[in-house]
Amino acid sequence: MDVKLDPSRDDLPLMANTSHILVKHYVLDLDVDFESQIIEGTIVLFFESGNRFKKRSSSTEVACLSESNEACKFRMPEPCQIPVTNTKTFSSKIGYNDFVICGKGEKDTSGKDGNHDNQEQASGISSSKYCCDTGNHGSEEFLLVLDCCDISVLKVEEVDVAAVPGIEKFTRSPKLRNQIVHELVALPADRWREQLDYYALCSQAPGCGELLFDTDTWSLQIRKTGAQTATDFPHAIRIRYRTKPQGRSVTWTSDQSGRPCVYTVGSPINNRALFPCQEPPVAMSTWQATVRAAASLVVLMSGENSAEPTQLREGYSSWHYYVTMPMPASTFTIAVGSWTEMKPEICSSNDLATERSFSPSEADFRYVGVCGHMEYPCRFQNASATTQKIIPHRVFAPACLKRVCQETLLPLIPPCLSAAHSVLGTHPFSRLDVLIVPANFSSLGMARPNKEKTGHVSDSGSSVIRHGLNPEKVFMQVHYLKGYFLLQFLAKTLGEDTYFSFLRKFVHTFHGQLILSQDFLQMLLENIPEEKRLELSVGNIFRDWLESSGIPQPLQRERQALAECGLAQQVSAEVAKWVRVNRRPRKRKRKDREEVFEKLLPDQLVLLLEHLLEQKTVTPRTLQSLERTYHLSEQDAEVRHRWCELIVKHKYTKAYRDVERFLQEDQAMGIYLYGELMLSEDPRQQHLARRCFELSREQMDRSSAAVVAEMLF
Repeated sequence: MDVKLDPSRDDLPLMANTSHILVKHYVLDLDVDFESQIIEGTIVLFFESGNRFKKRSSSTEVACLSESNEACKFRMPEPCQIPVTNTKTFSSKIGYNDFVICGKGEKDTSGKDGNHDNQEQASGISSSKYCCDTGNHGSEEFLLVLDCCDISVLKVEEVDVAAVPGIEKFTRSPKLRNQIVHELVALPADRWREQLDYYALCSQAPGCGELLFDTDTWSLQIRKTGAQTATDFPHAIRIRYRTKPQGRSVTWTSDQSGRPCVYTVGSPINNRALFPCQEPPVAMSTWQATVRAAASLVVLMSGENSAEPTQLREGYSSWHYYVTMPMPASTFTIAVGSWTEMKPEICSSNDLATERSFSPSEADFRYVGVCGHMEYPCRFQNASATTQKIIPHRVFAPACLKRVCQETLLPLIPPCLSAAHSVLGTHPFSRLDVLIVPANFSSLGMARPNKEKTGHVSDSGSSVIRHGLNPEKVFMQVHYLKGYFLLQFLAKTLGEDTYFSFLRKFVHTFHGQLILSQDFLQMLLENIPEEKRLELSVGNIFRDWLESSGIPQPLQRERQALAECGLAQQVSAEVAKWVRVNRRPRKRKRKDREEVFEKLLPDQLVLLLEHLLEQKTVTPRTLQSLERTYHLSEQDAEVRHRWCELIVKHKYTKAYRDVERFLQEDQAMGIYLYGELMLSEDPRQQHLARRCFELSREQMDRSSAAVVAEMLF
């Protein structure tokens, strides 16, 4: 069924057939086990199909998943002793079910015999075969395809939502399961709480028939005997599964205090190794999740509510989160660890009043104007929320960082939130959790694929992310930098008042929707007077900034202007002083006066060090004086990175400890330093690089580790 791929280099397939059927809501019920490094439990998916998914004629062209075009072979799961909950004994507690987990606490051994697993020997489908039509083919059954990788699927079954007590209260067809799901999904936004409650109750309902399923490297495929269309296919299914320790959607590591933790890392494969899902961004859905872990741990998720733990059996707690705003599955995040909530030592009553949370149940929905997104309890229609400058927020970090968080981070968040509100308008989310993650978090890892980066999209909705699995792609920053400077160029060209006014209007118009770069640029140009456009057009912006290599002409002109600004001129004067110091002989004449150096901002220090990197030779004496003058080893990561580059270039052995510290504490930024250490061809520097890598490789982001290993060995 699979054709071999090089999983570290080739394109990344998005296999879900989103053109046929869409997930509207996920209910996750999971246990986190640090001993086995496995997350296991169930996920219930609620689907919606439409008239476009009705049975097709047998003449529909078939793009099979196998080169031989032979029918896919499906299997029923092996017997799994899981008692079915009787509807009379339903737990009414939201998000918690009574099902027994198979093999709880055991190391993951499924897949050794190839059954019900993402088989290690299979590595996907050839790029020419990725896009697959999975609708009805004549008399064949409908095939549901979900994006899935590095997951052991144990059981798939239809959920008997009709067995939920009280379900008849809001449905006209209490015995038609798919109709029940349709009416549940279609509940209006002001009934969001009732909707979440019934999603939870439905997720606990007994199964009413196991479904045929199979897996390959990139997908989970599910059939129901006799269901020939998406409309006939069950609209509520439960998947029992467990993740694998080597799964690429989460990282099992240690925090800055040395305690174990696990968190989603912004992987190139997004969340498909955390739960089976529909990856394409068009699959916008809501979710709710109950996560159980040891009582000593804190569970954080990208939910709308500020969850607090519920005590379970001795030594365990559960946490429940939810979202009511439909978003792509890739935005789902989780972090579990021994985090400590950082609170300010003094909190004024004014702060508490400003940060009061406004939940949708309290909303004064005005419905002034029409939002362009699908219906949900939108804060842009909440009179109180639109004026809320500072939303409630919590900050979590390892206990060892308490002091620095309280002194540095906590005071910054309120003014940042207020500034975001003043520039962009209403905060789209009701609250915010900030987590200080371990050093192995990839700084560019949150870049997500969008439709424009994919290849051909098939009739089923499947597509390909070009070079999506290339580990080096994460470190290619040119497009991010050019995008940043493009926005800066537009603000300067149009004037900040005009530009920021447009930004606010743009956010208000497109909130809750998927947008593309051309949507942004088209609206920008339509909303500024003709005389201010200065011959700008979507076409020439794409040509000059996005499609051409090198530095765009407007940026080169601005670069020259920036070199003449006061802060840059001050740096140039300081560079001249250091050049003079560097040229002086070791034994100076008494009449030589000492240089007096000015205090510089961090950005100025970066520029200073970049200029000094252009010097052919910098003496150890000068480097020592540099460090003493600016306390470079105590500066931020950007400054210390340039400082380490100077150390490596000039083989300043006395400061190699600063390089070692940087490689271990700033792992994502340290990738480039590994390359410079190896290119130096200095045995001592190469030994330093290999030693630091050996100490850090188990904790490193996988893409980073792969790139560094290629440099070193």
